[in-house]
Amino acid sequence: MSDTPPDRLSSNPKSPHYNAAALERGVGVRFKGVEKNNVDEYCVSEGWVRLTIGTTLDRKGNPMTMKVQGSVEPYFKSPAPQD
Repeated sequence: MSDTPPDRLSSNPKSPHYNAAALERGVGVRFKGVEKNNVDEYCVSEGWVRLTIGTTLDRKGNPMTMKVQGSVEPYFKSPAPQD
């Protein structure tokens, strides 16, 4: 695995952008220069993040989210495993 996080990543296993290997390493996200810990999904090339809103759930039991535009800087919290 490379040292740069994917361009688009989701923490929802039902999403086509879900990547278990990247999430195991731990991905941190800086949005507009501020560290965010409630990011559900992000896209660097399109410049947006989807943030969870508290503990509110929709009618299907998924967390409520809000899409916000701005600069996105993902990074890995742990180094790549060495073989």
